[in-house]
Amino acid sequence: MSGFPSSSHPTSSLPVHVIAPAGGVLPVRLSEIWEYRELVYFLVWREIKIRYKQTALGAAWAVLQPLLAMTVFTLFFGRLAGLPSDGLPYSVFTFCALLPWQLFAFALTESSNSVVANQRLITKVYFPRLILPLAGVCVGIADFAFTFVLLLAMLAYYGLTPGWAMLTVPLWTVLALATALGVGIWFSAINVRYRDVRYTLPFLTQIWLIATPVAYSSSIVPEAWRPVVALNPMVGVVDGFRWALLGTASFPGPTVLVSSLAVLVLLVSGLFYFRSVERTFADIV
Repeated sequence: MSGFPSSSHPTSSLPVHVIAPAGGVLPVRLSEIWEYRELVYFLVWREIKIRYKQTALGAAWAVLQPLLAMTVFTLFFGRLAGLPSDGLPYSVFTFCALLPWQLFAFALTESSNSVVANQRLITKVYFPRLILPLAGVCVGIADFAFTFVLLLAMLAYYGLTPGWAMLTVPLWTVLALATALGVGIWFSAINVRYRDVRYTLPFLTQIWLIATPVAYSSSIVPEAWRPVVALNPMVGVVDGFRWALLGTASFPGPTVLVSSLAVLVLLVSGLFYFRSVERTFADIV
């Protein structure tokens, strides 16, 4: 019949390219993450631009938050409670610990909410879902840079000069981000199915702050309990920052080793769990 294609001349078929998550034993393929690096940059830059939009103080909040926390800790724990600060001015001693803690707390919150916050993107196009918590962790680096400059100014004011150990600051920063990413991967995946995470996270962060030697020194922890306390990865981060910038005591080798192993367990287990459930994100998010 005229008007219908003849069976002897089939229409030309277009090639079909199926996009799917990477297979194999490993929970993540780094080459795939690298292929989508521009998406990571876009997500980070988008969050940085809108974070302080329509706020009176804007980016000044990045500096005010740790300053206000330092003031409260100095008044209540430094002067009233008289907690030791290893012979250093309590304000600097606390602010040096608040610097990585604020980075960790913000990165944890952003990464934990990243999948749910980008549900429209997930349901429309495929990309490695791990990019979302990874981008959430990276957003806080800009604020960290501002507060780090303020910390250097405080050190100069008090006449404290960091030594060669200051070169290790990037290592402690990466350890803090890795801790946030390890926990954030778990929470971001759980948050898709159970929205209780948004209620649990603030409470967990408060408890975690108390369990981390931010307002106090690790030296007050009994020797027998230090390996147990070091299972909190942020203990190694805080002790490392103080050692690198303030020269407190000696290198916290055992604490850093235990904390690093704890981070490794969090990351590996989180990646395996994230991969096991990421196929269902678009269906239930």
